Amino acid sequence: MNNRIKELRARYNLTQEELARQVNVRRETIVFLEKNKYNPSLKLAYDIARVFNSKIEEIFLFE
Repeated sequence: MNNRIKELRARYNLTQEELARQVNVRRETIVFLEKNKYNPSLKLAYDIARVFNSKIEEIFLFE
């Protein structure tokens, strides 16, 4: 599964630390997500989508 987190963070001018704080995870979790080394829980995917005002399927690409 790929994702657009890094792209969206840049668009929203958020650091990994800021995004992590908003979704209540450690910065390392965001790093692993961006490198496609970690699949988020449904709650985390929802929380990230909420931060970016998007749908989960617009952020996480199931290819």
